[in-house]
Amino acid sequence: MLGYVIGGIVVLLIIVSFIMYNSFVNADNRVKEAFSTMDVYLKKRWDLIPNLVEVVKGYAKHEKETLTEVINLRNNNYDNMSNKEKLDINTKLAEDISKIMMLAEAYPELKANENFLNLSKELTEVEDEIANSRKYYNATVRIFNNKVEMFPSNIVAKVMKFKVKDMFEASNEERKNIKIDI
Repeated sequence: MLGYVIGGIVVLLIIVSFIMYNSFVNADNRVKEAFSTMDVYLKKRWDLIPNLVEVVKGYAKHEKETLTEVINLRNNNYDNMSNKEKLDINTKLAEDISKIMMLAEAYPELKANENFLNLSKELTEVEDEIANSRKYYNATVRIFNNKVEMFPSNIVAKVMKFKVKDMFEASNEERKNIKIDI
């Protein structure tokens, strides 16, 4: 009789372990899907940058430092980067893009340039998509991380080597208040 009870408990533990493992795989795949969605928009922004830089170059010749930094960041091969490298470089690019967009305020003729206006509009749309996909990515990472850290699923996570994933966070530059002089 005791053997049946112990056997039943072992079978129940095995079934629960399989269910938890499958739950981790499901959550991990959702994180990968969320990153892939965000990655599409990051790549789209990545591809817009050379066009934006070329338009700005003609108007802001003495703003060479910002433009050079953007070009140097952009010269990396996006497809060969790890997810962490993509997030890090895109954070730096976002800071530099905001500097480029501020240049338009200093150069009214740039601000009126049709190519610049079209690129700015497209970039704004891409930035909105990136923001939305960041939210989704972070939500899926939060769910996954909860599974990794909460009992009893944390036991299965340790055994199966599932680790906490990094969230996409705003840079220090993005956290600063924007100063508007009127």
